[in-house]
Amino acid sequence: AGARPWLQWRREVELLSDVAYFVLTTLSGYQTLGEEYVNIIQVDPSKKKVPSFLRRALFISLHTVVPYCLERALLHLEHELQMEAEESRTPENPTALGFPSRTLIRSWIRKQVGELTEQQKKTASQIVYVLKQSIPLLHRLHLAVFYIQGTFYHLSKRITGISYLHFGGLQGEDPSIRSSYKFLGIISLFHLLLTIGVQIYSLKQKQRARQEWRLHRNLAHQNSRSAEAAAGRPSRCTLCLEERRHSTATPCGHLFCWECITAWCSTRAECPLCREKFHPQKLIYLRHYQM
Repeated sequence: AGARPWLQWRREVELLSDVAYFVLTTLSGYQTLGEEYVNIIQVDPSKKKVPSFLRRALFISLHTVVPYCLERALLHLEHELQMEAEESRTPENPTALGFPSRTLIRSWIRKQVGELTEQQKKTASQIVYVLKQSIPLLHRLHLAVFYIQGTFYHLSKRITGISYLHFGGLQGEDPSIRSSYKFLGIISLFHLLLTIGVQIYSLKQKQRARQEWRLHRNLAHQNSRSAEAAAGRPSRCTLCLEERRHSTATPCGHLFCWECITAWCSTRAECPLCREKFHPQKLIYLRHYQM
């Protein structure tokens, strides 16, 4: 079929293969290849019998289907929020950010996003960002806890209460191996806390830089308005139809607001007036420009 269809449907193919594998092994009451190799079987919280059919089905769903649906939902929601932000900036917004055909779920998400207010959209964007950042951290935290406790390697097994029981042969547990894994878990927790601290510090620095930029932009806008009023010739941006702020020149010589032309170039690399093609790196920000 070629590389393009494979890249487009890779996650779906992986999901189907994982579901088929676990249905033919765990759900059918058989061991997986790894479990058969090390002589372990799955048991319920009582550790006296194998998990029930419902518990195994729940484990397979949490292990395969739920992560896929959560990933796609966050991806579509983030995409729709970005589309709404782009449509609020520019009157014409081509579907260049993304995704080929609009599915029923994406249509429903787009409808729900369209009914939100601007403040709710900003809050939803922040929630999506926090979820995308926290899910990998949650998996790392669970892995560190597994190293310390020695049970529930997967988060789905911890939720369903499925653990392992070793059978066959006389195999004692080496205390040094257990202590080594505990030490690895402590190091993993320390590294996780350090990562969270760095991300929080980086987020605060970005917010501080954004506030300083807004303050600088407002001051520069007030200065430019006063200078234009003194000169008696206000200039307007042809994209936002407002007084031009932070004048930026295209290679063909037309002037726009910096935010307007950069948002335009993110979707189509051409001049909005004369349609001359150019790379966004060719934009020239005009400092201390008074016309």
